[in-house]
Amino acid sequence: MRKWLYLAVFVSGMTTLAAEMSASRLLGNYFGTSNLTWASIIGLILIYLTAGYFIGGRWADRSPHYSTFFQILIWAAFSIGLIPLASRPILRLAANAFDNLDLGVLFGSFSVVMILFIIPITLLGTASPFAIRLALRDSRTAGSIAGRIYAISTLGSFLGTFLPVLILIPLVGTYRTFLTISAFLLLISLLGLGVTCSWRRTLYYAWMPGVLLLLAIFGTRGTDKANPGLIFETDSAYNYIQVLQFGETRYLRLNDGQGVHSVYHPSNYFYNGPWEQVLVAPFFNPAPVERSSIRSMAIVGLAAGTTARQAGLVFPNLTLDGIEIDPEIVEVGRQYFGMNLPYLNVIVQDGRWGLARSNQKYQIISVDAYRPPYIPWHMTTLEFFQLVRDRLTEDGVMVINVGRSPTDRRLINTLYTTIAQVFPSVHIMDLPDSFNSILFATVQPTRVENLTANFQQLSESPDTPFLLLQAMAVCIQNLQPAPPPGVVFTDDRSPIEWITNEMILDFLFSGEVETLQ
Repeated sequence: MRKWLYLAVFVSGMTTLAAEMSASRLLGNYFGTSNLTWASIIGLILIYLTAGYFIGGRWADRSPHYSTFFQILIWAAFSIGLIPLASRPILRLAANAFDNLDLGVLFGSFSVVMILFIIPITLLGTASPFAIRLALRDSRTAGSIAGRIYAISTLGSFLGTFLPVLILIPLVGTYRTFLTISAFLLLISLLGLGVTCSWRRTLYYAWMPGVLLLLAIFGTRGTDKANPGLIFETDSAYNYIQVLQFGETRYLRLNDGQGVHSVYHPSNYFYNGPWEQVLVAPFFNPAPVERSSIRSMAIVGLAAGTTARQAGLVFPNLTLDGIEIDPEIVEVGRQYFGMNLPYLNVIVQDGRWGLARSNQKYQIISVDAYRPPYIPWHMTTLEFFQLVRDRLTEDGVMVINVGRSPTDRRLINTLYTTIAQVFPSVHIMDLPDSFNSILFATVQPTRVENLTANFQQLSESPDTPFLLLQAMAVCIQNLQPAPPPGVVFTDDRSPIEWITNEMILDFLFSGEVETLQ
């Protein structure tokens, strides 16, 4: 009996953390994966567990029986399996609210979905105190029993931390991950009830596996989001990925879907976005800069290869290393975005780590991994920009695409100040009709007049792709003066979340959101 008790504690601990990690993906697909979302999920889960610990101790004193313990876990398991079905209509409403910037519906949807976790997580929280009460036979061993129970539960939690992210979500998707962990806990609980109490009693719950099976087959059919133009969606270990198509144009959207990460059209290469601005980078060097002289480039944050396709059109002798952390995005790029490029070498790796492991020198390094509030802090620091500088040639240029709000430029100011500690010249342009700014940092001292001179020279050549001329014209027309100094970010101190959180919250509560609808 005690072996079944320990097994149940292990599985309940695993299920608790697996449900928490799956909740982050379930909500991240609709509300984003910022630290605010994570903090809300972790905080509320801890509150529910706190209630479970308190209730479990009282419940165990009143009914210290194995049958009660396993029946609690049976209902916890079953209620976890109901979360996908109950949450889907609410989350689809949230997706529409996010697209329409309806903040009231958005916050309400988040709250309702988190309420769905109250019953299963609270019931799971009762497991450890209840198990201690059942296992305790002598008060002189209370400490060792309690330590053993919590150790077993924590070991299960360790497994539950990695199981959804690394195996289940990429394999079966977010919704069926909930059903899988639900079914496993339900199986262990039913077996435990039968072995320790009565097999006849398990018959009362025989309908539950059937319901979960029906939910797995029929209950989560259809796409996670009902977006117009959706032609593909999948879950990876890192992202919820969508491909949308309107006419001949395809768009890559990730997670909450705010922002487009890649664009593809079979014949049109200019999208009036940040991608083509990378092509402008080498022309900040003194004129004349020949297109054929640009031979090496790296993209940190390759996504589905929009910039890579454009670069191949503009620079005929190019070899390009594209670093992308998510292998599923790479496959989507190859299948839907024409990313089967002979000059492109894809490196599936974290951007900073991949750049650090490279022995290559590049004339252009594009860092396109920023989009508030999803900014990897380790790519904002003095040490990172020094690494980029070390990987550039003597005529090299770094390009960074940075998100901002219409009125708050602190992120731009801070990055400009940090980059200027490493590079002698930094230029800023604001992308029109967007919340994006592009920062160009050159290894050699450069002037804006260089870009104008190169534009003039290229305009006179009939071989210059119109894509390049368009991008350069947009850049020249939207160059900005040097900003006021900001904080210098280092690996030891990079409070990027403070800036991005304040920037987003100020924007949300400023009333400017309504002007975008």
